[in-house]
Amino acid sequence: MPISAPTLFSAPRPNDGLSVLRSVFGLDSFRGQQEEVVEHVIGGGDAVVLFPTGAGKSLCYQIPAICRDGVGVVISPLIALMRDQVEALRQAGVRAAALNSALSAEENRAVRQALRDGELDLLYVAPERLSAPGFMELLASIDIALFAIDEAHCVSQWGHDFRPEYRDLIRLREVFPHVPRIALTATADPTTRADIIERLGLDAARTFLSSFDRPNISYTIVERANARAQLLDFLKGHEGVSGIVYCLSRAKVEAVAEFLNDKGIPALPYHAGLDARVRAANQDAFLKADAVCLVATVAFGMGIDKPDVRYVAHMDLPSSIEAYYQETGRAGRDGQPSDAWMCYGLADVSQRWRMIAEGNAPEEIKRLENAKLNALLGVCETAGCRRQAVLAHFGEAHAGGCGNCDTCLNPVDTWDGTEAANKIMSAIYRTGQRFGAAHVIDVVMGKATEKVEKFRHDQLPVFGVGRDIEAKTWRSVVRQLTATGLVHVNHEAHGALYLDPGARAVFRGERPVTLRRDRTRRARDTNRALAGPELTPQAQALFDKLRARRRAIAAEQGVPPYVVFQDTTLRAMATARPQTLAALRELPGVGDTKLERYGAVFLMAIAEGA
Repeated sequence: MPISAPTLFSAPRPNDGLSVLRSVFGLDSFRGQQEEVVEHVIGGGDAVVLFPTGAGKSLCYQIPAICRDGVGVVISPLIALMRDQVEALRQAGVRAAALNSALSAEENRAVRQALRDGELDLLYVAPERLSAPGFMELLASIDIALFAIDEAHCVSQWGHDFRPEYRDLIRLREVFPHVPRIALTATADPTTRADIIERLGLDAARTFLSSFDRPNISYTIVERANARAQLLDFLKGHEGVSGIVYCLSRAKVEAVAEFLNDKGIPALPYHAGLDARVRAANQDAFLKADAVCLVATVAFGMGIDKPDVRYVAHMDLPSSIEAYYQETGRAGRDGQPSDAWMCYGLADVSQRWRMIAEGNAPEEIKRLENAKLNALLGVCETAGCRRQAVLAHFGEAHAGGCGNCDTCLNPVDTWDGTEAANKIMSAIYRTGQRFGAAHVIDVVMGKATEKVEKFRHDQLPVFGVGRDIEAKTWRSVVRQLTATGLVHVNHEAHGALYLDPGARAVFRGERPVTLRRDRTRRARDTNRALAGPELTPQAQALFDKLRARRRAIAAEQGVPPYVVFQDTTLRAMATARPQTLAALRELPGVGDTKLERYGAVFLMAIAEGA
């Protein structure tokens, strides 16, 4: 059965948010604070929206833009994100377009003409576009419903994705003082939040802050042993689903992608050094296929709308808790169970510290970056609930015991590490606080290496005092002492360890040290993210057929499958098996346009699969 082109609404829309939510997006109710935000912006109020990924931030500006007179202008940082959101809106019958450098001159003229003629509900632009000659004048000549500033943390120099162009967006308040503005982000600690409000001139805006908890994501962090083998073990629990593997360098991206393909796991590389056509093709394949592993640097991912990413793995330590949260948040946007896995070692920490030290940022920024890295190291080394530690960084209290992280599912043993801490810190002190972890560990273990003998450290009283503890445990002790701030790494002196003044309390017996006991664990022990609530065999078979039908439709149109219907909608079809258009319309994600366009096709597929 042929699929018609999407019908773009031109008749007057309902001016209340709930009616639009139902008729356009096929949803019966708002989630959390969505309705409050929507009604506030429809009424002309400014807003700062701090919701986690997957909480429906986009609806908070899309619905008001549809309800209000004029066009909603969305400032978005990436062309790929604009393209996906525009296509998803057009599939739902919304008159949306983007202006960016990927358009031909003819396409650019067509979008501008549609804008002048009042034929758009939403227009997506990059922040640089607002500085382009004549563009602000064009906006001043038409009715503007609102300005939405997506990924608003990019405005803050304290944030992890700082873009200077976002600073110019305060001009919107000056040029369009009566047009509501809404700034949205999923990643902002209290310092960054305050900076967003100040930099965008949103002091009078109402702030909507929801929990940053993503209960559907399971967190696992392991000590690096054999990273590739550990990754492979993790991925064995995720066959047939899509995911992302993050690496710090371009070379590592290429090497890991090649390794996974050699092991039979379809993997594609993505980094800024690839030919632009190859990079775009790999991203397109990831968005449109059902089971692709994309190995990428952090150049990939901001705002990616693919809802069925079932895992995110880190082969290297991210730069901060915000970066970790943002990157892991690309999994499970559909609310279904998903996994976040990371392996790391002390070498990662040293590398990150070196990158900060060698950067061009002002000293104030470097101090903050070091503090953020230390906070992430604390999450890695905690013996408590990972979720509790992550949320605490965002100023959110959590009782712990989430039942969905590795330390809760497999509680970590702890031990009295006071004596071990005394030994290793004494070795750091007696060797002059001028050597890295490997050398200090050699000293306490009594290893007469060439370097140890050269500096006569085999003559020190601490030489060999830790022979009873294996090197792996000593490395863990150093990491944990670093995480607690008793030991620091001098990144300007090739990773030399030195003591914090607080170490004196340990030496004097005034401060006990409790350490977590590292364990050997198969990487997939805590994986649980294959499909969400289990379907019956009959429903699973129908779900697979519906996915195949969706994949064919999407391929014919050249769009990602999820903009046709998300997996959650197909799962609802496979479970409910509707027989009529009216029954199909009751399912989540089936709006008026999609019912008209795809209803008969999917009812036929359900009948064939019955």
